[in-house]
Amino acid sequence: MKISALKDRPDMADVIADRCWNAWWTETPVSQAEYRAHLDPMIEGKGIPLALVAHEQGKFLGSVLLIENDHDDRPQYSPWIAALWVEPEARRKGIAAKLMEAARSEAVKFGHGVCYLCATADNSPYYMARGFSQIEADVSGLNIFTIGR
Repeated sequence: MKISALKDRPDMADVIADRCWNAWWTETPVSQAEYRAHLDPMIEGKGIPLALVAHEQGKFLGSVLLIENDHDDRPQYSPWIAALWVEPEARRKGIAAKLMEAARSEAVKFGHGVCYLCATADNSPYYMARGFSQIEADVSGLNIFTIGR
């Protein structure tokens, strides 16, 4: 398994858009095409925002984003590890943890010693077991976590 920046694997942008939009955005006014367009700066740019893709022999396994803000109620926190997705058949193999660690490493490269993440209460134990610390509870239905210094 390899983790690459989306700018090095732009062929995987459509599958990232499909998985993430279907997982989190179907109940919003944002269309899948609009969500996909938000990935373009991650293909073209340098720095944050960025997307990382886990793949093996050309097959998409998962992805994660590192973005400036993932929660409108908390603009003071940045950057955020967001939209973590692992294909169902690839789960429970440590891919999500490797994607999050790669996102943290990228954040450090850009001068950020701390990253933030939001999750539902049901998913919170997963992140705490991987070194995240909860700093707020039930902020518009999500718990807020930090990892780093």
